[in-house]
Amino acid sequence: MSSEVVVEVSGLRKTFPIYDKPHHRLFQMFSRARRWHREFEALRDIDFSIRRGETVGIVGRNGSGKSTLLQLICGTLTPSCGKVSVTGRVAALLELGAGFNMEFTGRENVLLNGTVLGLERREIERKMPEILAFAGIGDFIDRPVKTYSSGMYVRLAFAVAIHVEPDLLIVDEALSVGDEAFQRKCFARIEALRQRGCTILFVSHAAATVIELCDRAILLDAGDMLADGAPKAVVSSYQRLLYASEERAGPLREQLLRDRLHSRDEGRLAESRLPGEESRKLAPPPDSSTDSVERPYFDEGLCSQSEVAYLSQGATIEDPRIETMRGAQVNVINAGERYVYRYRVRFDRGASGVRFGMLIKSLTGVELAGGVTARTEEALEWVGPGAGFDLRFEFTCRLSPGVYFMNAGVQGRLGEEETYLDRRIDVVMFRVMARRDRKTTGFVDLVETMEASPLEGNTETA
Repeated sequence: MSSEVVVEVSGLRKTFPIYDKPHHRLFQMFSRARRWHREFEALRDIDFSIRRGETVGIVGRNGSGKSTLLQLICGTLTPSCGKVSVTGRVAALLELGAGFNMEFTGRENVLLNGTVLGLERREIERKMPEILAFAGIGDFIDRPVKTYSSGMYVRLAFAVAIHVEPDLLIVDEALSVGDEAFQRKCFARIEALRQRGCTILFVSHAAATVIELCDRAILLDAGDMLADGAPKAVVSSYQRLLYASEERAGPLREQLLRDRLHSRDEGRLAESRLPGEESRKLAPPPDSSTDSVERPYFDEGLCSQSEVAYLSQGATIEDPRIETMRGAQVNVINAGERYVYRYRVRFDRGASGVRFGMLIKSLTGVELAGGVTARTEEALEWVGPGAGFDLRFEFTCRLSPGVYFMNAGVQGRLGEEETYLDRRIDVVMFRVMARRDRKTTGFVDLVETMEASPLEGNTETA
């Protein structure tokens, strides 16, 4: 990675005027004595630099100022205060519709967009076959862009952006529009650009992507820059803020801001010291330089909002939770470690053929794993009213980083038919923390060993 700075942002501030009524905008044009608008601060006191070859992710809640920051770096917006300096050719995918003429065909827009990005027409025509092959939109290339789906549009826009060989590639969540196969192709191309020394700056809500792809991450919230550092530490702060209750979010946000300003001031103080002067070594932020495993913890803000409770038919599920093997309640856990999913069941009427179960589901509802305490023929023959049970399901977490949900259920017979005596869907929400050293793919890690052995006589292996 080069020491050359490609992006330098210093004291950046951006405000937008907010007019209560349309004609107030006109009044403001002719009035100096009175202000007809109020100001909205989209960004304030933003400072950072990005070196050549770095990949930097920007994370934050909706409305935090991420897109505004990217537009300022691209030059499509001007700062209200401060400075933005960018070196080299910039290619950007900021939003669908930006940079293309909707009446032109796809081919005409490739020529137009390539020219805007600094390529000569002859160079664009030379690269045209490669661009069209990457976009993969077939005969639609000669149809007006206004007839394209959002997926086709982003395919073409991304294909143009990456083939102009930019010094800085900026992507604002545009890749989330494409299908999975196209996203994989895009990330492969981004990796190739990284290897060539291209600097990449992108916005993403996918925590695992930021940790696996980025060298650094920046956290924005309500216009403030709360953190700048190792992706794992920044993403962890972002997720804690994202799931925090309103009462906890304010103090947490203020603490992150104080820590960031303190680190910045200490850094400036260290730079100002004379050569040879003894300096106090700052302690690195948690996980800033290592991939040590963070301890599991309980996040009160990580609460399911999609819980569905069946009508109780004689049994009641109580206090479902995930615990460590030592009994501490957690909902942010590590892959590869053992945990216990437990809940209690109380019966207010008798039932026969009773058994208990659990199920783990993905964010989109895919059923990943589960279990029951007994097969149908092995179920408890009879459970009387007033009985209670403590259910424990021990499991090793082999899930990929992400958010998941737990179900809890009690089945039994009322008469001759087996039915749910109580069932809770999405009753527990939990998150598996991301790790940068992860090599497996998919929802579940089933691979125990991975190795590549050269064939006999293979002399080309380095």
